Amino acid sequence: MLALLLLGHSLLHFGLGWALGLSGDEAHYALYAAHPDLSYYDHPPLVGWIQWPLVALNAPDGLLRLIPQALWVVTGLLVFACGRRLQEVFAPAAGAADAAGLWAVGAFSLAPVLHVLGIGLLPDTLLMTLTAATLWQTLRMLDGAQVQRLRAWLLLGALLGLAGLSKYTAIFVALPVLACLLAAHGWRLLLRPAPWIALLLAVGLVLPVFVWNAQHGWISFTYQLHHGAGSQWQGSQVVLFMLAQLLMYPLLAWGALGLRRARMSGGGVRLRSPQGGLLGFFALPFGVLMYLSGGGSGLPHWTAPAWVALAPFAGVGLAALWSSGRRRLIWVLGSVQVLSCLALYGLMLTAGPTWLRSSGAQPETINPLADFYGWDTAGRKAQQLARQHQLSHLAVQNWTLASRLAWYARPLPVHVLDPAFDQFSLWSGDLPVGADALLMDWSQMAYKLPVGEGRFQRCTPLDTLAIERAGRPVARFSFYRCSHWGGHPAPKRWDEP
Repeated sequence: MLALLLLGHSLLHFGLGWALGLSGDEAHYALYAAHPDLSYYDHPPLVGWIQWPLVALNAPDGLLRLIPQALWVVTGLLVFACGRRLQEVFAPAAGAADAAGLWAVGAFSLAPVLHVLGIGLLPDTLLMTLTAATLWQTLRMLDGAQVQRLRAWLLLGALLGLAGLSKYTAIFVALPVLACLLAAHGWRLLLRPAPWIALLLAVGLVLPVFVWNAQHGWISFTYQLHHGAGSQWQGSQVVLFMLAQLLMYPLLAWGALGLRRARMSGGGVRLRSPQGGLLGFFALPFGVLMYLSGGGSGLPHWTAPAWVALAPFAGVGLAALWSSGRRRLIWVLGSVQVLSCLALYGLMLTAGPTWLRSSGAQPETINPLADFYGWDTAGRKAQQLARQHQLSHLAVQNWTLASRLAWYARPLPVHVLDPAFDQFSLWSGDLPVGADALLMDWSQMAYKLPVGEGRFQRCTPLDTLAIERAGRPVARFSFYRCSHWGGHPAPKRWDEP
């Protein structure tokens, strides 16, 4: 059953990975690999480093996506192992360790957001796997024999260091590790050399991030602090965040509640300490992100590593609920999530529901699934037009457009005509004053032409490219030759006054 669950979803991931173009975020992190460095403005470097060999070989997008697909499978195996082990600890007489592991993987594999991370490589994909691996290693090291072994500490230090190279929120993984190990073995643990060796290994692995930031005025840390803080805090935003999370992960949430219910009703489940403290792998990052959502800061996939950490506990809870006869809600939630996953796959393959069409008018109805289509063709078109008109600069008015254009039109430099600082400020710099450029606009994020005082003197239309999927237009690319850049960007969307 475990093999069927993981293999079935992996085949779907593989097919979608070849059928879809890279999203804006995927292209951005693939560009990390095309520009190897110690770190980057918006994230640590591992998401780029892990892709570097394939990017250096000019591998197609489908091969790049084998990385997140493999990470998703590894995460599933770790979730199974953790669920199995927790069942043995919490309910040793139940004899259902395999069932708990399978329920954990089932709940994990039916969460649509986790499938997105299993198709496209984001920092959260890496952190998802490393969170599960760190949870498993911490669970093992709660045993008195394991904690005596230097190899176990070295593995733990390596996992924490790699997590730190994946995303800054990895600090929320490190803190529960410390709390659980101290709860299990006492403060005397810190008198041994092995924990400090593990700490040095973790810090050594993360050191490139600090070196890069020291060289660049600590801009990445400053950006993350401002980005995480968001705007004015509102309780309604937190409510919306919680509702969205429950809608995305209902089976995992019900499994966690089932674990608590089985414990309180005398169902044989006992949340033994310190294993119960491993719930901090979920509670700490989820609580922080929930609070930050009040400032309007947060994306649906940011909580994915936390839910992965909860999955083994949910597996124990679902197994307990199922064995006690409380099956109806599990069937309902499981069926809803199966339909959600199938709907997600279908919408991705068809570029959204049929009523979302590109009219060519500005602005047009936003279709988030149009992101996956046409950018490779647009990149080739930009290269062709740049050669024809002897233009050495490409330009866009938003960094998300820059990521996809820069990936598919590489090695041509792409300049972002926006006064805000971003990664392209380091890669390409500002468009030189007086320069001509090939400007690209995309109908799903349409901007007014940057013509006027301090901007281009004029922009002449060169070509358009209509993208169709399932027999209907989904987006349109427009290309302009723009002359004599003035050096004072002021981008305006079509729907702005």
